Amino acid sequence: MTGESARAKRELIFSMTLFGTIGLFVRGIGLPSSAIAMIRGLLGAAFLLIYTRLRVEKLSREAMRRNALLLAASGAAIGVNWILLFEAYRYTTVATATVCYYLAPVFLILTSPLTLGEKLTRKKILCVLLALVGTVFISGGAEGASLLGVVCGAGAAAFYATVMTLNKKFRDISAYERTVVQLAVAGIVVAPYVFLTEDPARWSVGAWQLVLLLIVGFMHTGYTYALFFGAVSRLETQTVAIYSYLDPLVAVLLSALVLREPMGLGGIVGAVLVLGSTLWSELGGEK
Repeated sequence: MTGESARAKRELIFSMTLFGTIGLFVRGIGLPSSAIAMIRGLLGAAFLLIYTRLRVEKLSREAMRRNALLLAASGAAIGVNWILLFEAYRYTTVATATVCYYLAPVFLILTSPLTLGEKLTRKKILCVLLALVGTVFISGGAEGASLLGVVCGAGAAAFYATVMTLNKKFRDISAYERTVVQLAVAGIVVAPYVFLTEDPARWSVGAWQLVLLLIVGFMHTGYTYALFFGAVSRLETQTVAIYSYLDPLVAVLLSALVLREPMGLGGIVGAVLVLGSTLWSELGGEK
């Protein structure tokens, strides 16, 4: 392993670990999920814009103009995706919400014949079935608000799958350029919904909650996205796929050890089926 490859792996591990802690921070912010999503998008975009400027990289207006519709659609999907994910954190455990969120590859597989022209192989169909069985296990003991959290987590996964599909259609635009615009659009698109459905005058944000909000915006979004894309560009796809599962692993551990949230045998079996099947679907080969 070269020094550059080892460094890229460390950056990927660190970024995925940070992604896995976001639920812990969101739980401590006393704001509506839509407001957190709006602020996260705007702060993350600001960080990445400054980051690209410091790297003396200019954003290509021509590339953005060519991909304007895709940028707008994917940015809006990211905003809705975040709202649903943060709602899932509110109504169920961080572990359950995160595992349900990792159904995104399943939705991507199911829609790929229509959206990407890809063939459904026996392996992919089996992965989908295993993940769906896992979801049944996870939601089996859920009632009321907890079941709503599972639904929100799965909804967030569906919108993230939409983002993944749209990202495959971009042409001649860098990951940094794409992400800066997507985050900004996410924040801007969510803003009208926030101000139409919420009363900002009634928001109460203390000093500690403000710190958590800034961490989610700058650290979990801007900095982590920059670190992630920098590492991904220097590593093989399968390596990225494997290490990306540090995110749900960290979330599950924090849910159990820090938040003391129960998962139960059904939840554990479901998590193994969902995460195992989606990881298998991302690895090459039919065997």
